Amino acid sequence: MPTPTTNTRRCTIMAVVPPRPLPSGRGTTERCPGAKGRSERPGGVKPPSVPPLLLKGAGRAPAACRGPSPRAMMWLWRAGRGLLRRGHGGAAPRRGAEVLVSAAGGESSGIAEILMNRPHARNSLGKVFVNELFSALEQLRFDEKVRVVVFKSEVKGVFCAGADLKERAQMDDAEVGHFVKRLRNLMDEIAALPVPTIAAIDGYALGGGLELALACDLRVAASSATMGLIETTRGLLPGAGGTQRLPRCVGIGLAKELIFTGRQIDGQQAASIGLVNHSVPQNNEGDAAYQRALTLAKEILPQAPFAVKMGKLAINRGMEVDIASGMAIEGMCYAQNIPTRDRQEGMAAFREKRPPLFTGK
Repeated sequence: MPTPTTNTRRCTIMAVVPPRPLPSGRGTTERCPGAKGRSERPGGVKPPSVPPLLLKGAGRAPAACRGPSPRAMMWLWRAGRGLLRRGHGGAAPRRGAEVLVSAAGGESSGIAEILMNRPHARNSLGKVFVNELFSALEQLRFDEKVRVVVFKSEVKGVFCAGADLKERAQMDDAEVGHFVKRLRNLMDEIAALPVPTIAAIDGYALGGGLELALACDLRVAASSATMGLIETTRGLLPGAGGTQRLPRCVGIGLAKELIFTGRQIDGQQAASIGLVNHSVPQNNEGDAAYQRALTLAKEILPQAPFAVKMGKLAINRGMEVDIASGMAIEGMCYAQNIPTRDRQEGMAAFREKRPPLFTGK
């Protein structure tokens, strides 16, 4: 009997669904699921442990032929219910020295913006800048009114110039290693936001700046923007997710070429290889990518929030495993959406021939 051809890669699924709101109190530094760095979580309560979907064991079928374990299925079911039960606390705008969190109003209500504003260092990833980005992410993660997050630079001509090499030069080897782990954790936290994220690249996005954009779900760039993982030109290699996310975005061959050469490309070239979703001509105000990102965010706003979150979860986790396990993940995510009011509202709106009004419940 012929043996079916399968992808035998073994992977471990880590959750991107955030925990339920925790009681207020002093934060405690803990390790987050799927990340080796550290981040602040309120209340001193550890996040739930996440079981691997593919288990090793003698006498079992190959990993690619096995579906998720029962423990993993139960964990994802509980995590999905947690998304439905979370409260609707508002996220008040937070001003910091280098990062601003802003919530849009009117027809754009539901769009939150993380505005990067470190002009003297071209939004480079320094310690204060990174700490404030962590705080911004923590604030938005628990705000159910937020349906889309847009990352935008307040510094004209620059999205993020990457590592702060002047600050890095003052660190010893141990400090460098710890800080790069923290950067990696930051990118993981961006990727783990439950709502769609969009990077609006209106200028330079180099090194860690491009890694930040790669951690977002969608990317929009001005045609004149400049992007590249240029670490090899500085005696380094990408250390905040670039070696992993770039090949998943553009393919292994192109990713190797771009990383090995440290090449910089413009927005049009980035769109042609799939690095960005859209490339637009720059305008006189220098915010063409931001304006296109807002248009894209407004297309997402009317859709059912919980269904969008579950769709993001299914795609992100399913891309890391074989097709059989991916289909099982999709089934678990779909099961979480069945009892929602939004699904019932969508069916009712279709029958009544009217636009649906989704609430995220």
